[in-house]
Amino acid sequence: MLDSKLLKESPGFIEDMLRKRMLDFPLDQLVALDKRRRELIAEIEENKHKRNILAHSISTSKKAKREVTSEIEAMKVIGDKIFALEQEKIKVDASFRRLMMRLPNLLDDSVPIGNDENDNVVIKYNGVVKKHDFPIADHIDIANNLDLIDIARAAKISGARFYFLKNDLVRLNQALIHFALDFLQKKGYVLLQPPYMIRKEAIEGAAILEDLDQVIYKIDSEDLYLIGTSEHAMASMFMDEILEGSKLPFRFGGISPCFRKEAGAHGKDMKGIFRVHQFEKVEQFIYCSPENSKDEHESMLAVSEEFYEQIGIPNRVVLLCSADLGKISAKTYDIEAWLPGQNAYREIVSCSNCTDYQARRLRIRFRNKANEETRLVHTLNSTLVATERTMVAIIENCQTAKQTIEVPMVLQKYMGDIKEIRVQK
Repeated sequence: MLDSKLLKESPGFIEDMLRKRMLDFPLDQLVALDKRRRELIAEIEENKHKRNILAHSISTSKKAKREVTSEIEAMKVIGDKIFALEQEKIKVDASFRRLMMRLPNLLDDSVPIGNDENDNVVIKYNGVVKKHDFPIADHIDIANNLDLIDIARAAKISGARFYFLKNDLVRLNQALIHFALDFLQKKGYVLLQPPYMIRKEAIEGAAILEDLDQVIYKIDSEDLYLIGTSEHAMASMFMDEILEGSKLPFRFGGISPCFRKEAGAHGKDMKGIFRVHQFEKVEQFIYCSPENSKDEHESMLAVSEEFYEQIGIPNRVVLLCSADLGKISAKTYDIEAWLPGQNAYREIVSCSNCTDYQARRLRIRFRNKANEETRLVHTLNSTLVATERTMVAIIENCQTAKQTIEVPMVLQKYMGDIKEIRVQK
């Protein structure tokens, strides 16, 4: 959420941000609500002041045994007016908050202005794309041939975009998780396994809930949502707290399943395990002071780059343009893995600086000294590994002419030292 002072002092600044994001937002309505909200506060206080003066006058008149009927009547009129104004303020405040919670974050100055994903800027390429001297297969054909997945039976019992992982693909999935946790712990991250269900107040603070309604699963008759990412739980864990500034930054590595309704655009990724309703992810999350958030963002990106360098997946780093940027983020890098089966780069990491946007919604502050004024923390998040997508990249990049999969060296010790995934006898 943005600072409401901007609506009064710099509405043009917000209007410019919305234009760059190419979003249709009722900013005029929000500004009008903010103005009326402030007017109502002033009117209520003014009438309460009048009521206090009248109350004092009535008390004085009674002591002097003077007639107070007209003053009592005037007091009632003011009381009714205050009640009406307060009722109006409740409605205005609700409408104001609803729109404020939908208003996106401001953009970092370094974000390129663009109309869609085609205007994202490639920052650099990492790793070397292998040249194969045999026909390339996609992850679906390879996994089916090696008896590593069963999509048809998963669809029979759960519907589309679910899967059974089988045999060594189960072990590869767990290997990625264990390697990721070890990797982050060596980097000084505190490991967390969060609740898999969180309340509306928590998820509404971490994300724009109206945008998530078509993405996340709601538990019927309960104030609980299945998490779409551990980011939401980690972002809200310090809700309504004041942190010790001397202990910042807090760096967390969250491991969790993720549950999402999203089905992709126009039937994209209908086959296989690249875009599914359920997957595992190890996520980075950082709380830091405003002064350090840009450096922490670059450091977080470097951690993810190093992770994929060690696995051996060629990739590129992309800076998202204004129209492709998530609403809670001020700046986002994506890491896109090369998938030879698709002959394309596809997103496997999203690395975002959300500045004070989530912290203001969740009321998370910090101070360095007891008598110091509190300030909002900055929050940052990044995928380290979404295992299903990363397994797609491993299967396609590490396929061999023998129709096997070479296991990346750093993962072999987590899989009983096997070097290659073959058809199991």
